[in-house]
Amino acid sequence: MNNPLVEGFLLGIISTCSVIAGLFFLKFWRRTRDFLFLAFGLSFLVEGLNRAAVLLILKPSQGSAWIYIVRMLGSILILSAIVRKNYSTSQ
Repeated sequence: MNNPLVEGFLLGIISTCSVIAGLFFLKFWRRTRDFLFLAFGLSFLVEGLNRAAVLLILKPSQGSAWIYIVRMLGSILILSAIVRKNYSTSQ
């Protein structure tokens, strides 16, 4: 079943949840100033906006390299924050 209305609705839910999770992490970053919370918050915000941008693509099922590049950059941001946190506490 390939209903565009259902796909758009579900993408909207995923996008909204990602933005809410990003704002949640940014709230903790404001309290603690921990870079890990900032990285997670920004990554979730970017992912939420990325999912919303999929709705603007004419043929989203074919995929676009830019969608995956943005997702990869968000994952690299989280990984770099984890590595930074581990190395800063071990020294």
